[in-house]
Amino acid sequence: MVQQDADKHSKAATRIEELRALLHRANRAYYVDAAPFMSDGEFDVLLTELSTLEQSHPELHDPHSPTMRVGGEASSGFESAPHRVPMSSIGNTYSLAEFETWYARALQLLGVSELTLFGDPKIDGVALSLRYEQGVLVQALTRGDGEKGDVVTANVRAIRAIPLRLDGTTRAIPAVLEVRGEVYMPTSVFNSINVEREREGDELFQNARNATSGTLKSKDPKVVADRRLAFSAHGRGECEGLTVASHAEFLRALRELGIPVSPLGSTFASQHEAALAIEKFAHARGGLEFGVDGMVVRVDSFALQEILGSTAKSPRWAIAYKYPAEQAKTILLDVVWQVGKGGTITPRATMQPVRVAGSTIQHATLHNIEEIQRRDLRIGDTVLVEKAGEVIPQVIAVVLEARTGREIPIEAPTHCPACQSEVEKDGPKIYCTNAACSAQFREKVKWFVGRDQMDVDGLGGEIIDRLIDAGLIASFADVFLFDAMRIARALTAARAAEGAEKRGEDAQERIDKAFAKLEKDGPGAQALGIIAAAEASKSRGLGRVLAGLGIRHIGASAAKTLARRFKDANELMRATEADLEALDDFGEVTASSVSHWLHSSAAQTIFAELANAGVDLTSKDTSAPAMLNSFFNGKTVVITGTLETISRSALTEQLEGLGAKVAGSVSKKTHIVIAGTEAGSKLDKAIELGVEVWDEARLQQALAASG
Repeated sequence: MVQQDADKHSKAATRIEELRALLHRANRAYYVDAAPFMSDGEFDVLLTELSTLEQSHPELHDPHSPTMRVGGEASSGFESAPHRVPMSSIGNTYSLAEFETWYARALQLLGVSELTLFGDPKIDGVALSLRYEQGVLVQALTRGDGEKGDVVTANVRAIRAIPLRLDGTTRAIPAVLEVRGEVYMPTSVFNSINVEREREGDELFQNARNATSGTLKSKDPKVVADRRLAFSAHGRGECEGLTVASHAEFLRALRELGIPVSPLGSTFASQHEAALAIEKFAHARGGLEFGVDGMVVRVDSFALQEILGSTAKSPRWAIAYKYPAEQAKTILLDVVWQVGKGGTITPRATMQPVRVAGSTIQHATLHNIEEIQRRDLRIGDTVLVEKAGEVIPQVIAVVLEARTGREIPIEAPTHCPACQSEVEKDGPKIYCTNAACSAQFREKVKWFVGRDQMDVDGLGGEIIDRLIDAGLIASFADVFLFDAMRIARALTAARAAEGAEKRGEDAQERIDKAFAKLEKDGPGAQALGIIAAAEASKSRGLGRVLAGLGIRHIGASAAKTLARRFKDANELMRATEADLEALDDFGEVTASSVSHWLHSSAAQTIFAELANAGVDLTSKDTSAPAMLNSFFNGKTVVITGTLETISRSALTEQLEGLGAKVAGSVSKKTHIVIAGTEAGSKLDKAIELGVEVWDEARLQQALAASG
C-alpha cells in the first residue's frame, strides 16, 4: 500500500512538472514568439488539470507555477519603493526640425559625424519596471515620480505575457535584470471588455490606457488575469551579468530570455533614415493592436549613451517624436460652471460625443470667461477639439463657416451654481466666497484624502461623490468615522441605480436585490479596505492635515513650515498674526489670511471634530538636525526654472538637510533664488527686491563647500 502511494505521488510530481514546463512554453510561444502551438481552450484545460493536481499535492507547491498567476491574495493597497536606477521619462519633440536639432546636438557632444540609432513605437500604455534576480521575478514597480513607484508585483504576476522565470535555454540568466517597458491592453481586448460592461450596465472605459491603469491597480489579481494585459520591453535599469553593447543587442537578449519586445523596432544608419521611418510609421500606426502616440529614437550604443548622460529630467541620448494630436469636429451643447475647492468657478464644455485618439470625448476644459470671449464661443457652435498631448481634451477653434445665427452667447455666472451666493471677480477668475458652499466642500474632501495629504487609499473622486450624496460625509472628520456596511450600501445603491437606468430596469427593484445579496455576503473588500485605509491615515500628523484642509495660501510647503514651528493644533490656534508673519515664506497677506482662518469658529470646529475622531494633530516633523556649519543653515531659498544637473525634489531635500528653508514664493525674507533655464516671474520678483540670484554653477560650488 505504501509503495502504491509512493508510485501515485511520483506520477503526480512528474505530471505536475510536465504541465508547468508545457504551460511556460505555451506562454512564451504566444507572447514572445508570436507562434502559439495551442488554443486558449487547450491552455485552460491543461491549467485546470495542473491546478487540481497541485491542490491534491500541496507539498509540491511552487510560487512560480503558471497557476500562481491568478491565485494571489487581494491587495488592500500599494506600497511605494525606490527605483534603484531612476526611471526618467524621455523628452518629447513634435517636429522633424526639432528631431534634427536633437541629433545635431548629440553629434556635437560626441564629436562624431554619424550615429547608429534605434527606433521603436511609443506604446500608449503604463510604464513598468520588472526586476529579476537569478532569473526570478521579484518586484514590479510603476514609474511613479521616477525616483520611486508603486509596488504592483502581485498583480503583474497575473499577467500571462510577463514571465515569472527567465528562459535560460539559449543565454545565461543574469544575476540581476531590471527591464523597463509598457504594459497595455490590446485594442481587441479593450473593445470586448467594453461590450461586456455595456451588457452588464457598467460604466464603459474611456480608453485603453485608462483601462490598463485601472486594471494594474485592481485590488484583485484575478481581475488582472481576466483582462489579458500585454507587455512590451523597451529599456533597462540595473543589470548584473548581462554583457551587451547596444540597445538592439539588449532587446535580442530579452527576447532570448523570454521577455516580449516589439517586433517593430529597427536600427537606422543615419538621422535621415530615422526621419523617413517616423513619417512612414505615422500612417501605419492606426492598424496596430495597441495605441501608439509616437516613436522613440535613441542612440544605439550603450557606451555613447553613457557619454551623453542625462539632464535632471531626461536622457540626452533619446528623444520621443510625438505625432500631432488628433482632431475632430463636434457640437458645443452646453457650458457647465464648476466650483473648485478654493471657490474658483471654471467653465467646462459639454459636447456631442466624438472619438478622438482612441477615446470618446464629451467634455473639455474652457479655462475661463476671457478665453471663451476671446474665441467667441457660443452654445450650438461647431467646434474643433483635440487631446492635448493625447491626454487632455481641449476646444481648439470655432468653425465659423458652420454658424447658422441661432448660436447662443455664453455669459459668466453672477451667482455660484451650487450655493447661489454672489460671485467675486479677480481678473479672468471668478470665485464663490461662501465658505459653507457644498460644492467647495465636495472638492475639499477629495483633496483632503489625496495621496500627498491624508492618503486614504480607495477613496477616489467618484467614491467621495457617492458617499457625500448618501449623507455619509458631512465633515472632514466623517472620513474617519465610517461604518463598513453603510459604505457598502451607499456604493451598492449607486451602482445598482446606474445599471438599472442603462438597462431600462426598475431602479428600486435592482437596488433591493443588490441589498439582499449584500446582507448575505457582507460589506466586501472595497468597504473594508476604505475603513482600514482611513484608520491608517489618522497618524499622518499636523502637517499633512493642514496641507489637506484647503486653507487659502497653505500648500505643502507652508503646511510643513507651520508643523515645524508649532507642536500641535492647539498651539497653532493660539498663534498671533505677528507669530505667523515671522515665519519663513509667510508675508503679510498670507499671515493675515491664515490668522483669520485659525481664529474662526469653523477652524475650531474642524480641529475639534478631527481630534474626537482620533486624528493625530501633533507635529510629525522628523527633519534631520541641520548642519550648523553649513552655508545654507537658516537661509530661505527659492528654486525657479528648469535645472540641468539635479531634480527639483532632490535639491529641495538636499537643501533642507543643510538647514535651508525652501520656499515657494519670493519675498523680502528670501536670501537666495536659484534660477534654472526658463525662469519666470519668481526671477523677476527677485531682481525687483534685490535678492541674490544664483545659477547652477554657483549652486554646485556652494553645495560642494557645504559637504
